[in-house]
Amino acid sequence: MNYRRRTHRGDQGRLSSTLGILERAIAVAILVVLLTLGWGTQGAVAGASAAPRPTLSTQPYLDRLTAAVSEFTLDNGMKFIVLERHQVPVVSFMVYANVGAVNERDGKTGVAHYLEHLAFKGTSRIGSHNYLAERQVLAKMDRVFDQLLAAEAAGDDSTRAKLQAQMGQLAQQAATYVDQNKYGQIIEQAGGVGLNANTAADQTRYFYSLPANKLELWMSLESERLIDPVFRQFFEEKNVILEERRMRVDNSPMGTMVETFLEKAFEHHPYRRPVIGYQKDLYGATRKDIEEFYKTYYGPGSLTAVLVGDVDPIMVKQLAKAYFGRYPARPHPPEPLIQEPAQTAPRQFTLSLTSEPWYLEGYHRPGMTHPDHLVYGIIDSLLVEGRTSRLYQTLVDRTRVALDVGIMNGFPGDKYENIFLLYALTAPGHDLDQVATLFRQELDRLRQEPVSAMELNRVKTNARAELLRTLDSNSGMAALLAEYSAKTGDWRNLFKDLETIDNISAADVQRVARSLFEPNGRTVGKLLSASVHKP
Repeated sequence: MNYRRRTHRGDQGRLSSTLGILERAIAVAILVVLLTLGWGTQGAVAGASAAPRPTLSTQPYLDRLTAAVSEFTLDNGMKFIVLERHQVPVVSFMVYANVGAVNERDGKTGVAHYLEHLAFKGTSRIGSHNYLAERQVLAKMDRVFDQLLAAEAAGDDSTRAKLQAQMGQLAQQAATYVDQNKYGQIIEQAGGVGLNANTAADQTRYFYSLPANKLELWMSLESERLIDPVFRQFFEEKNVILEERRMRVDNSPMGTMVETFLEKAFEHHPYRRPVIGYQKDLYGATRKDIEEFYKTYYGPGSLTAVLVGDVDPIMVKQLAKAYFGRYPARPHPPEPLIQEPAQTAPRQFTLSLTSEPWYLEGYHRPGMTHPDHLVYGIIDSLLVEGRTSRLYQTLVDRTRVALDVGIMNGFPGDKYENIFLLYALTAPGHDLDQVATLFRQELDRLRQEPVSAMELNRVKTNARAELLRTLDSNSGMAALLAEYSAKTGDWRNLFKDLETIDNISAADVQRVARSLFEPNGRTVGKLLSASVHKP
């Protein structure tokens, strides 16, 4: 999951309250993955000549870090990655599911997002005073909801009203059996912090930290949660998710804008669908839909557990076999169907909503395993990283045409072909066409003129520094080890990035820019202020 958002403003600007709340994945990308630039690759950068390895001061650190990582795979296919760090008696845990909105199908969007909301509702033994009685009520609610959908489809308002009232009564009855937030209470009482989960276009993550002496508790809780989930309070969470949808998209001009942009930029690619899901699909989702998706995509072979901190790998392996080894293997889930035709002509759309004017411009780029993946990150940084970046200097500092500029590199996910998205908030007294002209000016400059050695070295130095800073964070490290393992096939590619960054040349940047910013591959979205642009 993860797209990379860059902006010139330290406070991340107003876009964080508009684009940033469209998908929960955006917030997570900002807080966790973005800290590293999120770059990963397999193979050498195309066209790059041999370059020096990381500095002598950096390489020993990386060697020690690599040596501290161990991995194993259980017989059922579940992978474990362990990084020993004994400085503090704390362990950061992450369960990474190699599944996201990209794995959904039309008419069933938002199912992966549902699982995030239901993740910590407990099991048959955790979260219920009387599960046998609760289960009967939940089954009755499912039957009544099916009847409700049928009544609504038939336009039978009288029956619909009766069934809605019955659903409310059953929800109250089910609540009498629920031990609210029991899972979270157990973790908190054990000294745990940071219990959370997030869903993105191509990944779902569940994570928190515990004192080192609570390793077995984590093994017990997480294995139970995965083996014996009870999707209780499903209909309550349905209302929560529908409200999220209304807040983030339906009542958000920028949310509507971004959703429309993806639908225009992609014709068939599953990335065109919103992670949060469409309103109709969210409302019509059933517990059976959630259970079927879970059974298909949450087998142990689709999961990677990462433990970073004060742990003993031998003990981890013993406990993992005892607890997670109970999880029966499942067939490998189907891969999403990616049949997106090449874009052969520019696309453009305009929305008029109650909003400040925003300009969006996107281009297709390959996924994370492409040899040039890091080069796209360098281009991202050249354009919008800091106040000396090209787009900031041109649009914000010198001409003052825009109040904010930024890039989402790898939008809305980066496992498959995705979008390199540029955006800008227009300054008062200026229009979107001026923004478009200045964007093209800077993008053409990047295509036509080699980047200076000084500018390229500055960006590469910052990229290395940011990556190294994230390697010092247990939670950030857990997220990256899991993502690189799942998306590139080997967590070691994370540590190869420093060397690969050194290999990138000005010729690589110009070559990729020429391919990326091809006019026929461009999609433009203009969000006009309805108060000014009335029909």
